[in-house]
Amino acid sequence: MIVKSENAQSRNFLGVDFVLLSHGPESMIAKMLYKKEDNVPFHKHPNKQSGYVISGKYRIVFGKNDQVIGPGDSYTLSRDVEYRIEIIDQGQVLDVFSPPRKDYL
Repeated sequence: MIVKSENAQSRNFLGVDFVLLSHGPESMIAKMLYKKEDNVPFHKHPNKQSGYVISGKYRIVFGKNDQVIGPGDSYTLSRDVEYRIEIIDQGQVLDVFSPPRKDYL
């Protein structure tokens, strides 16, 4: 599947804007567009998640991890891991989910 930039789908989930870039039966990729006022409280989902920080600064908290991450940093969360993200400086993060998040489609 190829998705041209003009065909990417702008979405919003719980107040957070993102762009659904591409998805298939086993994975999906989304570009999160975090604003300073966005709130990503502790939550979990049955999807493995890996992210890459394009821009901005964030505090990610899960398990015994409490780290500030920024451009060039990445992370992976196992399925059903409870985590939260604090937006310190607005920016963009690429998130890959496996399987695709049905609530993002």
